[in-house]
Amino acid sequence: MKRILLIALMCSLGTLTAAAQGGGHPQANPAPGQQPAPQPPPTLATWLKNYYTTSRNYLAKSAEKMPEENYGMRPGPQTEVRTFGQIIGHVANANFLFCSLAKGEKDPATTDYEKAATKADLVKGLNDAFAYCDAVYNALTDASLMETVTITGANGRQAQFVRAARLIQNVAHNNEHYGNLVTYFRIKSIVPPSSEPR
Repeated sequence: MKRILLIALMCSLGTLTAAAQGGGHPQANPAPGQQPAPQPPPTLATWLKNYYTTSRNYLAKSAEKMPEENYGMRPGPQTEVRTFGQIIGHVANANFLFCSLAKGEKDPATTDYEKAATKADLVKGLNDAFAYCDAVYNALTDASLMETVTITGANGRQAQFVRAARLIQNVAHNNEHYGNLVTYFRIKSIVPPSSEPR
């Protein structure tokens, strides 16, 4: 009986000591090997910026990685299908367009990059478009994402939309065309950037 009382007393003292050290909660300080408390989820603005950054990095690496002799390739004989280089140019054009719409300003691009002739011109155009968009995504807050943007078209008509709509559309478009580029890499037995060893 004395042994049982002694064991019960020791257990009670251990619980009280742990509670005192943990501010009244024995589990406040995780034991070695336990995971810390989960962090709150990112804001919508942070999530969208990270989503954009992942896709833009894969596209930028794709433009650099593909040898120039493959920039004119298509996955099949259909001439209406874009070449690898035309997709890079199309993505550059689109990033300038979507991000200028999100800013409510005129598209700053003065070149149709889909018609650029060399890898160097296409890589530069894509990187310039991403530099322009980077500033837009980096400045985002949850509040600014939901702001209404008014634009005036070439015909003088005005249109309104929520900023988030164009920026989410931009990321979706980037991902769509990165998926296209993966096919071009695989046809040439080249590992696409997203499948490279980490």
